[in-house]
Amino acid sequence: MSGDRVPSPVLKPLRSERELEHKEVTTVVIEPATGAAKSRNQRIGASRLRAYKWLTVATEQVYTTPIFDLHRRKSAHPRRGERDFYVLAAPAWVNIIPVTREREVVLVRQYRHGISRFTLEIPGGMIDPEDPNPAEAARREMIEESGYDSEVVIPLGRVHPNPAIQPNLCYSFFARNVRRIADPHPNIGGSEETEVITVPLANIKDMIASGKITHALVIAAFSFFHLYNPPPRNGRRTS
Repeated sequence: MSGDRVPSPVLKPLRSERELEHKEVTTVVIEPATGAAKSRNQRIGASRLRAYKWLTVATEQVYTTPIFDLHRRKSAHPRRGERDFYVLAAPAWVNIIPVTREREVVLVRQYRHGISRFTLEIPGGMIDPEDPNPAEAARREMIEESGYDSEVVIPLGRVHPNPAIQPNLCYSFFARNVRRIADPHPNIGGSEETEVITVPLANIKDMIASGKITHALVIAAFSFFHLYNPPPRNGRRTS
């Protein structure tokens, strides 16, 4: 093998779905009784790749709480028949990233009963019926939970928090050059246990990577933020 070059493998392009309609593949099957291997030819096609939508037949509310309702939804499928599914119906949510002129992020340390401990989050909550739009709801939550405000509220994006069981959306925003205007007053007389802290914006990525920030919707908001305001190439920031 002195000096001989090993030939590179030839990579074939992936086939399109139309080409796969007439593609024949060989499957090796092991017989349980004898352990013998047998080959079996099988044709695959686009029809095997197609997923069909479930159609809702009926929905009923089976339980209600102050923050969500539980619905039982009967749905029909062309191949799977009718089945019951359970859906948590909740209002749309918002969260907002408040950043000061000094490039500090205003975070809320809040006790969460689902995990029985504190989490680090950005201000956020449900959109109330009296909120004119998601941006105003996010600004209201920011003032209530942190005491900070800004006249510049920029939409970043929206996500489905858990589409397997929830139909609602969470809208994320960025508040530029926030300033403290009042003491925070989250859920006055209620059960929210919170405190406000500020951290350098430059620390956020490390806080996510190290597990100090674990709230999925908070991480989603910062993912949108870094798309909107990517790291500088020449040492300067856009905001």
